[in-house]
Amino acid sequence: MKAMVVRAANQPLVMEERPLPQPGRGQVRIKVHACGVCHSDSFVTQGLWPALQLPRICGHEVAGTIDAVGEGVATLAVGERVGVGWHGGHDGTCRACLRGKFIHCEHVQVTGISTDGGYAEYMLAPAVAVARLPEGMPFEIAAPLLCAGVTTFNALRRSPARAGDMVAVHGIGGLGHLGVQYARAMGFDTVAIARGAEKADFAHQLGARVYIDSDKEDAAAALLELGGAAVILATAPSAAAISSLMGGLGIEGALTIVAAAFEPLSISAVDLLTHDQRVQGWASGTAADSVDAMAFAQRAGVKPMIEKYPLDQAQTAYERMMAGKARFRAVLEM
Repeated sequence: MKAMVVRAANQPLVMEERPLPQPGRGQVRIKVHACGVCHSDSFVTQGLWPALQLPRICGHEVAGTIDAVGEGVATLAVGERVGVGWHGGHDGTCRACLRGKFIHCEHVQVTGISTDGGYAEYMLAPAVAVARLPEGMPFEIAAPLLCAGVTTFNALRRSPARAGDMVAVHGIGGLGHLGVQYARAMGFDTVAIARGAEKADFAHQLGARVYIDSDKEDAAAALLELGGAAVILATAPSAAAISSLMGGLGIEGALTIVAAAFEPLSISAVDLLTHDQRVQGWASGTAADSVDAMAFAQRAGVKPMIEKYPLDQAQTAYERMMAGKARFRAVLEM
C-alpha cells in the first residue's frame, strides 16, 4: 500500500510503499477512502507527543470500508462503511479510559499518534474504536466529523447550556464553523465571535443570530450586553484571545476549550468564585460519540466545508491547514 509517513519531526511527509497490514485479534483492516487533516496532526509532524515513536503514519479522521476482519471480531463485517477518530481504543483498565477521557493515559491508543493512522490506503483499528457511518453520508463529509465534529458536538451536548440559552462560539474556522452549526441545531441562541466584518454574513449563514467582530469591539463586553453567555466554546488556539472572553460569561457560565493553545491562560480566580463559573477542556469522544455526532449532523443538516486533496498532496494539505488557509477542513481522498 501507499502511505504518507512522518519519518522525522519537522520534516516533510514522505510517500512510502508499505506491506499491507494484517489485522490481529480484535482488529479490523479499513480500506481508507478519506482522511481529514487536523491541527492535532502537528503532535506527530512536530514531534510534540510524549513518547512518540517515529516513523509514523498520522491521520485520525478516517472514513472507509472494512476489507478484512481479525479473530474475535463478531460485531463488524467486511464491506461495512465505517470511521475511526482520535480515540483509537483502550483496554478498559482505568476510570479515565473507560470514560473515553484523553489524558496521556497509558491504556488509551490515539489513532495516528500512538498507532498508524489514515494518511494511507489501508489502516488497522481495534473494533472497539470503529464507528459505523450513517447511510448515504459521503466518506469525505464523514471524515472531519470524526474529530472536529464529535469534539464540538460532545463539548456542547455535555455543557451546562440548555435549549434557548446563549452559546457563543469563538472562531469560525475548521472547528468553529461546525460548532456554530451544531449550536444552532441544538436550539441554542448562537453567537459567533471572530475577527473581521467580512465574516458576518458567513456566520449568519451557519446559524448565528449575532456576530461579534472582535477587531471592532470587546467581545466579552458585547456578550455581557446580550445577557452573558451560558457557554463560550473556544475553537481558536490563542491563549490571549481565550482569556479575554471570560468576562462575557453569565452566572454559572462555562468556558469550554477545544483548541490547543500551548501558552498559559490568564484567568481571574475572583471572577470564577463570585460568578460560580468554570473553565473546562474537551477532547473528542469514543466511537459511540462519533456515531451520535454523525447521525445528528445528518438529521440537522450540519455539514463540514472541505477542500479535497489526493494522498500524494498530503504535505500541501497539511501546510494549508496549519497556515489557516484551508476552507475549512482539508480532506485526503485515496
